[in-house]
Amino acid sequence: MKIINARLRQQTQLYTLTCENGRFVAIEAQTQGMVDTSADIDAQGHLLCAPFVEPHIHLDAVMTVGEPRWNKSGTLFEGIACWAERKPMLTEQDVQTRVRKTARLLAENGVQFVRTHVDVTDPELTALKAIVALKAELAPFMDLQIVAFPQEGILSYPNGKGLMEQAVELGADVIGGIPHFEFTREYGVESMRWVMAFAKQHDKLVDVHCDEIDDEASRFLEVLATAALEAGMGDKVTASHTTAMHSYNNAYCSKLFRLLKMSKINFVSCPTSNIHLQGRFDNLPKRRGITRIKELTDAGMTVALAQDSIQDPWYSLGNGKLLRELDFALHACHMMGFDDFSHGLDFITDNGAKVLHITEKYGIEVGKPASFIILDGADDVEVIRDQADVLWSVREGNVLIERKPATLTKTIAWS
Repeated sequence: MKIINARLRQQTQLYTLTCENGRFVAIEAQTQGMVDTSADIDAQGHLLCAPFVEPHIHLDAVMTVGEPRWNKSGTLFEGIACWAERKPMLTEQDVQTRVRKTARLLAENGVQFVRTHVDVTDPELTALKAIVALKAELAPFMDLQIVAFPQEGILSYPNGKGLMEQAVELGADVIGGIPHFEFTREYGVESMRWVMAFAKQHDKLVDVHCDEIDDEASRFLEVLATAALEAGMGDKVTASHTTAMHSYNNAYCSKLFRLLKMSKINFVSCPTSNIHLQGRFDNLPKRRGITRIKELTDAGMTVALAQDSIQDPWYSLGNGKLLRELDFALHACHMMGFDDFSHGLDFITDNGAKVLHITEKYGIEVGKPASFIILDGADDVEVIRDQADVLWSVREGNVLIERKPATLTKTIAWS
């Protein structure tokens, strides 16, 4: 495969890229635009970059909004209650039908790498079994990492530890947790210690729903970071959400950031879901609950953005477009300067790859798999500003999607 007239991130010239046997074998700068009828793709000056990475989504719950009832309060906890009522209705066919539809939606929007949290507080582990069985089927389109996620707690749910152990035996790739939802702080702390030891025992990554609450006293992030530091797990550990950090005072955050940098853990924020779910118990002014993305980034820590939910009890919208999450984050977190824009795609590409620990096979480099997307814009700034469409998505040299740029067919006459 040969691609001509492509722009690469942070570069001004055009490039020709050559792929053989599913890998990049040459990436060469062009002196000018070129015409080559033998080329497989003429990027026409559009941005070619590594595929989008979705580092946090709940595929088991997608497209269940309103079943069996709507989350009327809009709170996280009512969402959990709604989901607890929906879980007994799960079947393998139900789960797989919804996941296939969502996977197609993600693929059409340039996502080729996905980490999904799957609820394992289910004695039958129905959703986990159904999604593990789909991994091979989805492999030509995307890599799928599965988190054993204890939605109702590890210590607070009957046989919670046993279900986590069964989940790993069945094929879960990552160990999850939810300390702030455990019955007591003591349970929350114990659960984090157990998660870290369990992950080390099985050589697994860790991704914890951590402090997804507006309570400024919810401080399990320091517990998770300390456990990761003591266990030497470092960037194998991810803290998802951390919305309570939005409410922490700055003096405490100054102390906390020292620990976070020492621990080397990663962060995932889910802007649309967090804005929607947080602040529900506030009068005006209302907190919006997004973690300190800008401050974490400025401190040199890895932050990735994710959708979290697509049409489920926690978030009734969602369309598979990670650029939408980036747009919300930039606005809500006061990241509206040129430097923020010019590196904005990091949040949904490279940073997500670091979270998933896939950097050895991810990126636009000679020798790496020829997996990439081409966006309808010349650089990060244009792509973000225009919420650009994905024109091509190519995976190991195979075209997954191709889309023509949107064009006007009629416009009024201007004086």
